[in-house]
Amino acid sequence: MKEEMVSGYLPHDVPKPGALISLGFQHVLTMFPATVLVALLTGFDVGVTLFASGLATVVALLGSGMRIPLYYGSSFSYIAAVVAVVGAEWGGTQVAQVGILATGVVNILVGLLIRQAGKEALDRVLPPIITGSVAVVIGIALAKAALDMAQANWGVALITLLATILFSVYLRGRGLLGMLPVLLGAGVGYTVSIPLGLVDFSPVVEAAWLQAPKFSLPAFGDSNALRAVLAIAPIAIATIPESTAHLYQISLYVDRLAEELGRKPLEIKRLVGFNLILDGIGDCINGLLGGCAGTNYGENNSLMVITRNYSAPVLAAAGFIAIFLGFVGKLAALVGTLPVAVTGGLAIYLFGVIGLQGVALIQAEKVDLFDPRQLAVGAVILVVGIGGAAFEGGQIPIGGLELPSIATAAIVGIALNLIFEIFPVRPKAEMLTPVTEVEGGS
Repeated sequence: MKEEMVSGYLPHDVPKPGALISLGFQHVLTMFPATVLVALLTGFDVGVTLFASGLATVVALLGSGMRIPLYYGSSFSYIAAVVAVVGAEWGGTQVAQVGILATGVVNILVGLLIRQAGKEALDRVLPPIITGSVAVVIGIALAKAALDMAQANWGVALITLLATILFSVYLRGRGLLGMLPVLLGAGVGYTVSIPLGLVDFSPVVEAAWLQAPKFSLPAFGDSNALRAVLAIAPIAIATIPESTAHLYQISLYVDRLAEELGRKPLEIKRLVGFNLILDGIGDCINGLLGGCAGTNYGENNSLMVITRNYSAPVLAAAGFIAIFLGFVGKLAALVGTLPVAVTGGLAIYLFGVIGLQGVALIQAEKVDLFDPRQLAVGAVILVVGIGGAAFEGGQIPIGGLELPSIATAAIVGIALNLIFEIFPVRPKAEMLTPVTEVEGGS
């Protein structure tokens, strides 16, 4: 039977069952390293984090009527704040869950506000120069993390990277295989790693076939719950521009594909307020069950851009697979045997694509980079965000405080832009003497 030639999937498109599962698993593979790493670094249960990630994704997809193709996973932005609360004498995981739940409430309230005020009002506070620059920061700030993983074995990492790039370029438009470059590249890296002794199968042997995730309830009654809220919830100021940038990026590429397929543009960027509400519901799910705080994933966005697969049913399949992984110990353990070097090779490509999506957003929105206001906002965000990521833990030391780099970059950019909104520059006609008058007086 001749393989069906597929040039891409739009959000409501449903691939055949076999393709649905394999494409969904590729999304799981893409989100798995970061989501599990956040859980390990923060002391949260991996099974619960996977379950909550999958559930949040499925709920968001169903809640949006399968219109917003995004995957919801654990966010690096919250690591420092959550680790601080979990490790404090007065804290702990369940106390931190209260703060995570509060971030969900913040996102929901902001989303409701945006739906009431309209997208135009949001664009004044978060114009493309901010969302695009924040996206660039997110991708490039993670570059060191990608290289740290790659240096576990540079040979394997580079083989994985090259294989993934070649698959994504030369298989594009060639049916299902053309949509699985990350999965195929990871397979090449994994195969090379086995004879080198980089794959340890003992966790798979030791893991139980079935195991219940260790769900936990937030400690609402703890006297330090408010401290956790004040420590964790403000980080939402970083994930809100991040989430908005992701939605705008995907909207741009979805509409481009729709145009190529001769279909109407979907303009899902107009659902930005709804997207933040769904983002908030995801954090509420994490906070209630014992998963890590998160947002929609740039890595999975990169995968969709590379493969031109924006199918919401595929993402739903990924969500169900993640839920399933939360219960199947051996399957989760098998995915967890993916060597760090392989993950690093994939991350070099995926994180870089996140950054370039920000550039594409700025270009598509025709941001005037000759305008000193736009230059100022973008320049400050880039330097504060990328430069701040170079400090330990991505925390910028200022006056005895340690400020998260991405959140700080977003706040500074928003504040600078608001100054220009409140005190607009006078039109050129008011500032310059007409040329005719100058010539006439000479």
